[in-house]
Amino acid sequence: MNDQLQSISDEQKERWNKVSDGWKKWNDFTMNFLKPMGDAIIKALDIKSNDVVLDIASGTGEPAFSIAAIAKNGEVYATDLSEEMLTLARNYADEHDINNIEFKVADVSNLPFRDNFFDKISCRMGFMFFPAMQLAANEMHRVCADSGKVAISVWAAPENNDWSTTITKILSKHIEVSKPSADAPGMFRCAKVGLMKQLFEKAGFKNVKEETISGKIDFGTPENYWLNRTEMSESTISALNKTDEATRKQIKDELIEDCNKKLINGKLIFSYAALIISAEK
Repeated sequence: MNDQLQSISDEQKERWNKVSDGWKKWNDFTMNFLKPMGDAIIKALDIKSNDVVLDIASGTGEPAFSIAAIAKNGEVYATDLSEEMLTLARNYADEHDINNIEFKVADVSNLPFRDNFFDKISCRMGFMFFPAMQLAANEMHRVCADSGKVAISVWAAPENNDWSTTITKILSKHIEVSKPSADAPGMFRCAKVGLMKQLFEKAGFKNVKEETISGKIDFGTPENYWLNRTEMSESTISALNKTDEATRKQIKDELIEDCNKKLINGKLIFSYAALIISAEK
């Protein structure tokens, strides 16, 4: 991996380590939110009881834990750039006596596994942050066994994910938020239909399929939404850190006012959409 990619990787690691406390606090909410994407990945992979599975960008441990419950006689390797995130996952495994998972800090651009090692490979909501997406797909192909399967999820277009864009629209009114280039890590970097299919086919995978799943997520109250985004989203936290207290208060007040207009029967319900990409080697 060249110096530029290593620099991006190091920055990503630092960012995820910084928000690990927020992810710990919101873990139950987040795992419920992301469960449909994990379920879709697991369905596409068709996990068997003796499979050896790699879960990339595991974060606090899902879908690795759900996969481990199916691959009872196999083994799951949960990897992530963030040591702090994996510590949370490891603690959960210890507390719940989950013994068929090995946790390993690893960079997807240089996976520390031999060729053709894994029966199945999963990655939920991590791909859009990888320094070099083609290199990541190539590495997945390298460590995937012949006839093995891979399945990932990424966020679909921003207009279908107002749970994320609602706060960024308010922020952009007060802060100059730099828009990442198309090939730079970012939330909606993989949203273009067909992009991921092309990457995986170029890596050597076959029977590449792409589908969209969508749904609703209930944040409860505008205040809850504000806390969630300002405690979990590193980009939001970084943007707010550039402001003074008065501006921060104004941003919050505007967000709360905007969210109050969106309440449905007293609840703040947003939409989400994700792409599920699956393939075979």
